[in-house]
Amino acid sequence: MATKAKRKKRVVAKPPRRAPKTATRAKPTRPAAANGAVIPCMRYDNAPAAIEFLCKAFGFKKHLVVPGENGTVMHAELAIGNGMVMCGSNVKSDFGRMMALPNEIGGRETQTAYIIVPDPDAHYAGAKAAGATIVLDIKSEDYGGRGYTCRDPEGHIWTFGSYDPWKMR
Repeated sequence: MATKAKRKKRVVAKPPRRAPKTATRAKPTRPAAANGAVIPCMRYDNAPAAIEFLCKAFGFKKHLVVPGENGTVMHAELAIGNGMVMCGSNVKSDFGRMMALPNEIGGRETQTAYIIVPDPDAHYAGAKAAGATIVLDIKSEDYGGRGYTCRDPEGHIWTFGSYDPWKMR
């Protein structure tokens, strides 16, 4: 009885999806194996101005910015340390219709981003000098770490601090 050899299925890798030529991408700083990473996403009425503010006030670096029509931003990735946020212009797309800006819901938020920074006091001073609205002043927490909470010009709430739940025990 002759045995049939199993044929290996040839797998052809698809080329990676490329950003439009108008997009600018920085060299990645996060390891490729970022499985399970959480990346907050936000919408802005004036995304180009918000991106500049987030970089100046909070220390984000532009990783990728994809311009849209009429001065909008289709998609942006802003990195800080080994973390990232994504943002874009507030457009009435399928995704955009599911979101509300703080100014559309009485200045409230349904979620916020917490960003770990090495020196919360210096970060606080820089954010305040750049025009961030401080909503919870800088303080040390009973559970460890030090931090503060602020709003960006369009009302999104951000908390920055030294508390790192992966390192605190």
